Amino acid sequence: MQQFVVPQFIDVEDKIFGPITTRQFVILLIAGIVIFLAYRFGDFALFITILAVVGGLALVFSFIKINGQAFHYFLLNIIQTLRRPSLRVWSKKFTNEELNYWRKQKVEEAEEVVFKKPIKSQHIRDLALIVNTGGFYRPEE
Repeated sequence: MQQFVVPQFIDVEDKIFGPITTRQFVILLIAGIVIFLAYRFGDFALFITILAVVGGLALVFSFIKINGQAFHYFLLNIIQTLRRPSLRVWSKKFTNEELNYWRKQKVEEAEEVVFKKPIKSQHIRDLALIVNTGGFYRPEE
């Protein structure tokens, strides 16, 4: 029998610089470029504002994990949960006449049920013998 290597620890990201993963490095690199551009081309107040906002978001998105998930997955799950209603309320909009009409249709559909003929114990015993003997038993013989 051929053996296969089963990958272990598939949820662990590859590290490139010490404890920093590729995803964290890319996030911090982009934030660093944006902060450098704000320092180079903006005034000091703009630089401090962008440093606080972009730097803080970069640190949160790169290093914070909630319940073992990266923060961006956690944020996507929150957005997805908020878009879907968690409580579904049935609002009655049918009149009594419409409900009676639907009830009559359901009764007519229920009357069309086909009944199966009852299974005989002889037939069940024959099937069991066929299975137990591997198909050698022939009930018609």
